[in-house]
Amino acid sequence: MTEREYEKLVGSMVPPSPIWKNCACAFLVGGAICTLGQVLTNFYGGVLDETSAATATGMTLVALSALLTGLSLYDDLAKFAGAGTLVPITGFANSIAAPAIEFKTEGFVLGVAAKMFTIAGPVLVYGTAASVLYGLVYYIWQLVA
Repeated sequence: MTEREYEKLVGSMVPPSPIWKNCACAFLVGGAICTLGQVLTNFYGGVLDETSAATATGMTLVALSALLTGLSLYDDLAKFAGAGTLVPITGFANSIAAPAIEFKTEGFVLGVAAKMFTIAGPVLVYGTAASVLYGLVYYIWQLVA
């Protein structure tokens, strides 16, 4: 069987992906999460200064995401919305809370603490490294300019 024949066989057996439906669901749910963030920012902005309101909004979204993850509701939302739940800060909170919940039976030290950052760890490492690199480039640029 040639590679082309194999691709044709696989293509005939794999159901087509509903890409437009997936994009619409991701857009709507991601937009709803961001709208909730804006509503929270406006609410907190009425009682706090701008920086504190933004911090309180982020904290609320992270706490809400962790709560929904703990109640096993975030996974259902993610199955429906796909990438719409991954992009905002709630997806990051879910990536930390989910492994912690999954490995809680192994104990708090070897389970929760050790496995909590298995998904989010690389993001933190490379994000931190990228920010340090950006800071160095910016510092050198300022010295030259």
